Amino acid sequence: MPSTLPTLSLLETRVLGVLAEKQRTVPDSYPLTLNALVSGCNQKTSRNPVLEVSDAQAQAALASLKGYSLVSETSGGRSFRYAHNADRVLHLPSQSVILLTVLMLRGPQTAGELRIACDRMHNFADISSVEGFLEEMAERPAGALVVKLARLPGARESRWAHLLSGAPAEAAAGPEPVSAGDDVSLGEVAALKANLARLEAEVADLKALVARVCSELGIASPV
Repeated sequence: MPSTLPTLSLLETRVLGVLAEKQRTVPDSYPLTLNALVSGCNQKTSRNPVLEVSDAQAQAALASLKGYSLVSETSGGRSFRYAHNADRVLHLPSQSVILLTVLMLRGPQTAGELRIACDRMHNFADISSVEGFLEEMAERPAGALVVKLARLPGARESRWAHLLSGAPAEAAAGPEPVSAGDDVSLGEVAALKANLARLEAEVADLKALVARVCSELGIASPV
């Protein structure tokens, strides 16, 4: 890994994020095969933006990430498998890697949104603990990994973005802010988001299970 952190492409951050996510959400399938990795990259849920990644594109991203030591490849059984080394290469605790993972997969998020989105990988005690890890990454002596964006008009909280692909465009559209005059409360919105995230995660787990069973049976997966 070079001393200066490389600027990763969107595809490279998607591949790295998927590997880090699946390590914690489907540990029995980790390290991932190429097929499982591509499936994770192309998920329609918990991804922003949604991508259509081919096997060849994923392999090219893996080759680049291996050059930075951010990904390792092992052979076993009938296929190669891939794992990330983000925690070791970037010298980060697991909580920071999880926050970085969500930012790579979902785009800019507030600390509250991050706490909800990270729930399946790590249960942060409160929003202040999320902010603490974010601030550590923002003030990292070796180079900031995240940045706090300017608050959007009407928004109550600022969003955070990762810097692995360089400085983000702060004008990028974010979620519609909730104002005091809206019919629903912030608590209700947070609860709905938590329920949606849980349902999305359950669907993703079921798809992974179906794909694994089909692979073991030697038949094409319907999902």
